[in-house]
Amino acid sequence: MTRYMSMCTLMFVPVFFGACGESKPAPEELAARAAKTYYDHLIAGRYAEYVAGLNVPDTIPDGYREQLTTNAKMFAVIQQREHKGMSGVDVLRVKTDSISGHTLVYLMLCFGDSVREEIVVPMIEHDGVWKMR
Repeated sequence: MTRYMSMCTLMFVPVFFGACGESKPAPEELAARAAKTYYDHLIAGRYAEYVAGLNVPDTIPDGYREQLTTNAKMFAVIQQREHKGMSGVDVLRVKTDSISGHTLVYLMLCFGDSVREEIVVPMIEHDGVWKMR
């Protein structure tokens, strides 16, 4: 079993995936790992890696990709100014909508001023790679 521990809060928030003895991670676990990784990139200032996690065609114009990267950086600058930056991200829970096929990953963003904000990141799997929708 996999369990996520909160690194940016004082509380412990476990999220359990799969059954005992399972060797292959459940799709929900893979979606959660990907969402957390993309937000870890954003927090660390690796904006291009964060943008690479968006579900956009690989063939988008370079100018548009640069604009997405600039927007991610501007978001981080605003969070630095308003909340002393982002200090961490935790996975809270994951839910898959069987009709739409989207997997919703609930993340807790933690900020330098102790503010916490829960966000929902819709994820979609395409050719074995989980991307933010």
